[in-house]
Amino acid sequence: MRNLLAFIIRYHVFLLFLLLESIALILLVNSTYYQRSMLQSTGNSVSGRFYSSVSNVSEYLKLRRTNELLATENALLRQMKGISFLKTDTSTFWVQDTLYKQQYTYMVARVIYNTVGKRNNYIMLNKGRRHGIDKDMAVITSNGVVGTVVNVSDNFAWVMSILNRQTKLSGRIKKNNQMGTIVWNGMDHSYGTLTDIPAHVKIAKGDTIVTSGFSYIFPANLMLGTIQDFRVEQGEHFYIIPFKFSVDFNSLDYVYVVRNLLKDEQEKLEKTTEEKSNE
Repeated sequence: MRNLLAFIIRYHVFLLFLLLESIALILLVNSTYYQRSMLQSTGNSVSGRFYSSVSNVSEYLKLRRTNELLATENALLRQMKGISFLKTDTSTFWVQDTLYKQQYTYMVARVIYNTVGKRNNYIMLNKGRRHGIDKDMAVITSNGVVGTVVNVSDNFAWVMSILNRQTKLSGRIKKNNQMGTIVWNGMDHSYGTLTDIPAHVKIAKGDTIVTSGFSYIFPANLMLGTIQDFRVEQGEHFYIIPFKFSVDFNSLDYVYVVRNLLKDEQEKLEKTTEEKSNE
């Protein structure tokens, strides 16, 4: 307090000058419309430049995340080049690429409803029948499998998430092609279970699990997750393999809806074969 009083006494003339100048400026601005409008205009200009600078800084800080997303999407597009085409001849691809017929198409949609904490979880997308989405189409992200379309309206699609006790998906361990079934235990949205892998097969933590391709819905080699642990129950001959999903189901935003262009042909062939075998 003593120092403050000493400062005021020492600079009292200058401080009195600032006070009187402030009072005079306030009286001048309030007395005439022109002066007030000029001050407001100047203030708006300054604040506008300030907010613009803040916005530019904010956008700059977001560039890294934006670039990461673009890189991920580009990686997905490169990956799709291979899995989207069905080879129709034994010749190698690099010899004659006209021997490949496109089997899958991809449509972008946005998640507008999503649950992860229920026993049976579902997702709603902002596109439906009029956009080309039908039942039994796969839903994926750049990180892996999300679920299957189970119902559609004109403008929306209802998706059964992998986080659903009714979901059963064919998967395989990538390094050895061992086939199994993907199920969810109804508890943690970050983890699934791979079953039906024989106990004599050599597996390790960190092994990658992908889609098998033995489906009319999902292309082969889509990422499902990585093995976290494995065990064999007493008296059983198959592993129980908990794995971590590659997709973060709690942060879904944009997804891809996958159409198998040859699905009808495949199903027709299967039905015809079954009918002949039953004759």
